[in-house]
Amino acid sequence: MSRPTTSSTAAARAKPATRRNALPGRLSPGMACDTAFRIIARRHLDAVLAQHEGTCRGDPDALHQIRIALTHLRTAVRFFSPMVDDTHRPHVWAELKWLNGQLGLVRDLDVAIERVVAESGDELAVIAELQHWDEKRAESHRLLARALQSARYRRLVEETSAWIESGPWSTRRSKEAFRLRRCSLADHATARLTEWEETLLRKARKLRKLDVEKRHRLRLLNKRLTYSIESLTDLFGDDTLTKQKSILKQLRKAQRSLGQLNDDARGQALAASLNGAGPEAGIRFLDRKREKRLLRTASTAYRKLDKAKPFRSSDLAPNAEPKD
Repeated sequence: MSRPTTSSTAAARAKPATRRNALPGRLSPGMACDTAFRIIARRHLDAVLAQHEGTCRGDPDALHQIRIALTHLRTAVRFFSPMVDDTHRPHVWAELKWLNGQLGLVRDLDVAIERVVAESGDELAVIAELQHWDEKRAESHRLLARALQSARYRRLVEETSAWIESGPWSTRRSKEAFRLRRCSLADHATARLTEWEETLLRKARKLRKLDVEKRHRLRLLNKRLTYSIESLTDLFGDDTLTKQKSILKQLRKAQRSLGQLNDDARGQALAASLNGAGPEAGIRFLDRKREKRLLRTASTAYRKLDKAKPFRSSDLAPNAEPKD
């Protein structure tokens, strides 16, 4: 595993832009969307930074957590569009996507190696195969550490933070821009969650007919809805927290199954790219019984989700004091 270097230490010092305004510690239903976006985006950007050092050291758990935080951040940007869709957003989005790609390959290798180890035993052939996996993982991590230690990463942190705080989206003077910024979080969240849930369930009805790529896109829709509900936990009162947990339970069941199916597809592709591992390296990721079982679990979760009552604005802690 790569050790932290001087440039790694410098990269770790990449700081968010100066935060001009103190924000409430929690979300509230009457809060304006511009305030809510800054709170949520700050939380997730800070979570990315918190896992930087561990990821550079090669800690698989830190890598997993930084990817989750980054996905949460990207989801927040989507959740608050078109409010934040300004001239700077495409650049910020492209850089966040670049970072996600750098992290993704190493994470996929970690998952594949875990699968190989769990199913292999001590056969000599598998031990030899693992050497190929470990070599590819080590090389991929070196490239990732280099990216996390780069000037590009530091610029990403600084520019993303500055955009969250005071990007062009925050000062546009049109009536529509002002309306989007001042819209209450409860109203926006209800509309967004309803829209995304309807889209997810509509596509999930065809789950068994989807190819690998379309199934992957369904998984991303599932993750987007899950992460958005998680980010809005502050809004759920005691009487609606049970409903939130019930919906999240089904979304997470489906997410786990779709995630495992995606891991299998990625494992096959990665096995094919190993130098000298042989064609048998990808066979372990082909299991029709496992595929059918995972599809059945996801389908059942979506049926239960479809029967649940959709989110209403009254679910989002209507009696809480608004903050701005």
